[in-house]
Amino acid sequence: MKDITNRGDVSDLVHAFYEKIRTDAMLGPIFNAHISNEQWPEHLSKLTDFWESNLFGLRTFRGSPSAKHANVDKNLSYTISQNHFAHWLHLWLQTIDELYEGTLAIKAKKMARRMSTGQYIHIWQCRPGNH
Repeated sequence: MKDITNRGDVSDLVHAFYEKIRTDAMLGPIFNAHISNEQWPEHLSKLTDFWESNLFGLRTFRGSPSAKHANVDKNLSYTISQNHFAHWLHLWLQTIDELYEGTLAIKAKKMARRMSTGQYIHIWQCRPGNH
């Protein structure tokens, strides 16, 4: 086991994680319906930017994850549940534990816990009648 030390480590984590996501019975159909095979390489690069920015304090990521998640929820007739986010988090923590240890691995876990809660709250607030 090793520490997360650079962008390459973050990329390896992101790729390993989303390989699980894409084949997962619960989450795979959602992600694969919204991201085509041709879009995955760019999406993985953007997700690497996101985690690199958050873990190392760099400004490599540009985008609005909250708006994207709210749009996916809308496309799925507002059916994304806390269970989806809990499962996403479980797979993220599992992937980190398989690959990394140390301070930034712990930071990535803590950030993901906060983000999964925050993203669910945001999509819930974006639903009709919840403003």
